[in-house]
Amino acid sequence: MNSGLTAYLDSVKSRDPAARSRWDVLFYPGVWALGLHRVAHWLWEGNLTFLARLVNHFSRFLTGIDIHPGAKIGKRFFLDHGFSVIGESAEIGDDVTIYQHVTLGGTNPTTGVGGKRHPTLRNRVVVGSGAQILGPIEVGEGAKIGANSVVTKDVAPGQTVVGIPAKPVPVDVVHYSPGFMPYGTPCGEDCDPVRVRISELEHELEELRKEVAVLKTARQPQPKVKSA
Repeated sequence: MNSGLTAYLDSVKSRDPAARSRWDVLFYPGVWALGLHRVAHWLWEGNLTFLARLVNHFSRFLTGIDIHPGAKIGKRFFLDHGFSVIGESAEIGDDVTIYQHVTLGGTNPTTGVGGKRHPTLRNRVVVGSGAQILGPIEVGEGAKIGANSVVTKDVAPGQTVVGIPAKPVPVDVVHYSPGFMPYGTPCGEDCDPVRVRISELEHELEELRKEVAVLKTARQPQPKVKSA
């Protein structure tokens, strides 16, 4: 158990340059929220729903993080800073990183659609601060959700999405941001799909103008050369 806790603390430390030691990580609210959720989820699976909710409310009071006891969370989950909400039927894989003020929200229960209402995050997903992932959608393995994005459709494995609504980033973020990408948001390049496309169209328009100018010049009548 001790080696498992040490490995978990080291995995969090590797994703947070602010952590100076394992003791720093041990007092993170996200670490406490996950530990208490493990207890609440165990009680929930045993149909002790009242006790599970009691642990859930205590955890929310203590950490500011609301994780429903029914949510399924994998190994080495890191919720940085906190103030996030994870719904009942949410599923989170291994080595997932979520930053502050994130919501894994569900569909409207008044529609009568039961069962799976919340998102599924596969392994190694990174979710930036303020992102809202809504409905029973799937975020593929290794995908990244940019800060303040609103995601309502599936995200392909390895894809990076940003914006409202979230759209794929039209740049090679692996090239620009190798390794772990903090907050799931590429920096140093233009990652707004609309702005990038407008820039591409402006470039194409400029090239077309140059070609038209060349054609106009070629079609102009040449002055006749008088014979001697």
